[in-house]
Amino acid sequence: MKPAGVVRKVDQLGRIVLPKSLRKRYQMNEGDPVEILVQGDHIILERYRPKCVFCGSMEEVKEFKDRYICGECMEEMSGLAVHR
Repeated sequence: MKPAGVVRKVDQLGRIVLPKSLRKRYQMNEGDPVEILVQGDHIILERYRPKCVFCGSMEEVKEFKDRYICGECMEEMSGLAVHR
């Protein structure tokens, strides 16, 4: 992890402002979802990228009934026979 050399204060509501140069560099726009991760005593902000609910893959992920499923798992599920 490389420091950006930027220091910001947390406001009364717990917010911080990401500098425009960082938002531009990492393609973060107003309204984009951001994931907050904790690793040891570090807080990490990442652009949110949906993951497959079954395998965790981020490749070819599509939304289905408010869940995210990758193409590979979708293919695997389509091969399952429906028994009634």
